[in-house]
Amino acid sequence: MLGLAAAGLAATMLAAPSPAQARPMGIEAKLPAPTGPHRIGTVSTRLVDTSRHDPWVKSVPYRELMISVWYPAAERPGGAGHRLAPYMAPGAAERWNAKAPHGIPKDAIDFAAMRTHAREGAPADTSGGRRPVLLYAAGANDPRTWGTSAVEELASHGYVVVTIDHTYEAPAVQFPDGSVKDDAPLLKAFAEAQQNEAVPALLKKVLDIRVADSKFVLDRLGSLPHGLSRVVDQERVGMFGQSAGGIAAAETMYEDRRVKAGMNMDGTLENNPEPNGTNLTPVAQHGLTRPFLLMGRQGSDRTTEPSWREFWSHTTGWKRNLTLRGSMHQAYTDLAALLPQTGVDRKVIEKHIGTIAPDRAVAAERAYATSFFDRWLRDKDDHLLDGPSGRYPEVEFAG
Repeated sequence: MLGLAAAGLAATMLAAPSPAQARPMGIEAKLPAPTGPHRIGTVSTRLVDTSRHDPWVKSVPYRELMISVWYPAAERPGGAGHRLAPYMAPGAAERWNAKAPHGIPKDAIDFAAMRTHAREGAPADTSGGRRPVLLYAAGANDPRTWGTSAVEELASHGYVVVTIDHTYEAPAVQFPDGSVKDDAPLLKAFAEAQQNEAVPALLKKVLDIRVADSKFVLDRLGSLPHGLSRVVDQERVGMFGQSAGGIAAAETMYEDRRVKAGMNMDGTLENNPEPNGTNLTPVAQHGLTRPFLLMGRQGSDRTTEPSWREFWSHTTGWKRNLTLRGSMHQAYTDLAALLPQTGVDRKVIEKHIGTIAPDRAVAAERAYATSFFDRWLRDKDDHLLDGPSGRYPEVEFAG
């Protein structure tokens, strides 16, 4: 949850990597192939919000973001101009590798050499008309790529998915001119907040910035690159994320009615290093009137997590609370697919992912996210969310 992310920020401060590092010689790890009927394309672009100064670096007179858009691609999109897209840009990959993120040994994976299942710049499939669009938000101090497995799955099932890097909070954001903006401003602010016992105020600032960034991206759905603005249906918008990204999904949905359905994967709804029921976010205090799905790790659900209990009691819209049995916080990220490929021992895997089989964590996250958004954005109900399923015995229903 966000408290775990705050602890991660502290660890990052203690091991801040040098910006100049040799290219890693790790393995070219692979993500599981998406299961939907559509081929996938992707494009990345820079967005500039001239209406506000950058909230982390006041000397920058505008807010700039990098986003990636994942979408169903036309048949046979291959060819010299449409190679498989890299998992990360080189500058961002260098920084991510140097962090040795979430138990992955340094240099174990060549994140820049990794390839996704999406073709860069492939033509969009326009045969299905306008498609529902989803925003994806990663956890605090994680890159926008850290949920690629789930993002690709949803794109393969007919969604346009926009992933967002929050500049100066993400570990490194590479822009088209080759410049890389790192997370030094956030780490400095976090160190000061710890010293001044003001971490809740900093976490509120992080959330407020993420929500403002998300609203700005929603504003720009009508001008997406590569002709994709003609493919998205701005009346069918959802948002999901892990940890701080899940909190941002809930809070953005509370503040912006353009978001019709949302999903929070293990993000506490309060601005605290550890959840204790104080400093609740507005969405936790008031709830939602539109469909929302909570998915938590083992031992954390609406009966045990104080902010989720508050959110549940105030939410009048459709809601479900699921738990992945045996899971840890990072089971809802690409770590579930990548960490086992690095050769670490079982203790490391259980510390970061849990005792759940990693491939089952990936399968369950994908299945329930697809089922949820299909139900509320496509009027297509497979009834997976009606109750426990023999296909996914790892998933418990708390409501």
